[in-house]
Parts: sequence; C-alpha cells; structure tokens
Amino acid sequence: METSTGTSQGSNPPYEDKDATLSPEDLSEMLAAGTKEVHEKAENTQFVKDFLRGRIKRELFKLGSVALYHTYTAMEEEIERNKDHPHFAPLYFPAELHRHQALACDLEYFYGPNWQSQVTCSQATQRYVDRIHQVGREDPVLLVAHAYTRYMGDLSGGQVLRKVAQRALKLPPTGEGVKFYQFDAIHSAKAFKQLYRSRMNELDLDMDIKKRLVEEAVKAFQFNMEVFEELEEVGKTIQDDLLDAGMPVHGTLGGDISKCPYYAAKMAASGGTAYVGQLAMAVLRHPTGQVLFATWFAALAGLAAWYLM
Repeated sequence: METSTGTSQGSNPPYEDKDATLSPEDLSEMLAAGTKEVHEKAENTQFVKDFLRGRIKRELFKLGSVALYHTYTAMEEEIERNKDHPHFAPLYFPAELHRHQALACDLEYFYGPNWQSQVTCSQATQRYVDRIHQVGREDPVLLVAHAYTRYMGDLSGGQVLRKVAQRALKLPPTGEGVKFYQFDAIHSAKAFKQLYRSRMNELDLDMDIKKRLVEEAVKAFQFNMEVFEELEEVGKTIQDDLLDAGMPVHGTLGGDISKCPYYAAKMAASGGTAYVGQLAMAVLRHPTGQVLFATWFAALAGLAAWYLM
C-alpha cells in the first residue's frame, strides 16, 4: 500500500485519477508554462535531434548514460536526505522512480563489471551535480523542480527513446543497455503522472516559492542542454559508427509518437520538411512504409500544440 508521504510499499500502488480543474496558479501549470521556452531550446539541440532520428553513436550513447548516472545518483542522494521534508515527502516514490541503480546496470552492460573505474564525470555534468547537491543541502524545496524536470520527462518519452536506442544500436530486445528507460514498478505512466502532478499541486507553497521553483526548473533544463552540447562536441571526435537502419526510427517504433519528449511538438509546429523528405524516401524503398507514414502523419496532425509535461 502507499503511505501518506507517497512512498509505495507494495507492487501495485493505487494511483489516483484526479480530474480536478487546474488553475494557472497550480504548481504543475506554472512549471509547464514557465519552462516552455527553454524546453523548446532543449528540443532543438543537435544531440537530441540526432538521437530521435536514430543517429546515435554507441560511444556517445555510453557517455550519455554516464552523465545520467552521475546526475541521478546526486539527485537521489539528496532525495533520500530530504525524504521527510514537508515540501518533498509527498513526492517520494523511490520504488517507482529512482534510476541510478538501473543506470548502473546499463553501464555494467556497456563497460563490464569494472565499469566504475572506467567512467568519469564530465565538466558539464559536474556543474549539474554540484547544483543538485547545493539545493539538497541549502534549499531542499527546490529538489521538486529537479525531480519534476527529470522524472516526468523520463516517463513521458522513455519508451520511445528506449526503442530508438535499441534499434539504432542493435541492443538486445530483453532490455540490456536501456534499463534506465524501464519503469517496472509503474503500471500506467499516465495515471502516475496525474498522481505526481496532483501531489505537487497540493504542496503547501506560497507564490514566491512557486516562482523560485519555476526558476530552478529552467536552470535544470539549462544544465541538461549544457550536457547535450558537451556530448555533441565529443561526438565530433568519435568515428561514425552509425548503422543504416533503412527507415527513420519513428516509422517502426511500435510506440506512441505523442509520447516523444522532444520531437513531436517541434516537427508539428515547423512542418518538419527535412524529416518528411527523409520519410518519403523511405516509403519509396519500403512498400509497407506507406501505412506507417499514414499512421505517423495522422498522429502528428493532432500534436500541433502538444507540449511535454
């Protein structure tokens, strides 16, 4: 069962499906509106766009996993330290959300049993980690912004990103290398996100604190972009080991394109000329691609105003 603080003790917590009318002053709404601009910038980083098109180098994916490991280890250390803090306790879901152990499994798969001696924390990641530790020590309420930015994004797009990586890197279908994206303790991502947002909105916070949380969430996005940009620079020095998958990755994901955390809104708003051209060429090469294209385009048409979180 789930305790009053939000910690789930069982394997199937009773996620609430609250249907209350949201207010612009609700924290979840303020965070979504306040991070919209920086979120769009994150969508437009070359690293993210290449990833979502399946153009991800194995070595670069490994380094990305290293960065995530250090980020989540820091965040979850501070969450554990502050799990009883009244402004964070209702959002404490370690069994459902914590990722550092899953990332450790991914790194062991890529680097072997001695992976810890082979990886280091990059400069951009260290700045992110330092900020998380500072927040946890000095102003724990701001952990809400970091948890929201990371976990809600992971839940919104994790399955799509997992399938992109599996296809592009020829990873095993059994999940090795992409444990990070698998939330085994969450049976309905939609219901869990509704629960999490409702818990955020019920926190006893004044407007000043809410505004500070929005500012911190913007900083979290900026830290993520710095990591993306750093990876992009490193990628220029890595030999291109991309495998020709034959079709753009979204055409055969088998997942819901609307869950893609960075790509769908951007392509819908811009018209996606370059991507559509690539997809059309794929259709010419693959007869079955006509059906996939029709499905993709129909989903995309309804996402012009779609926004993650």
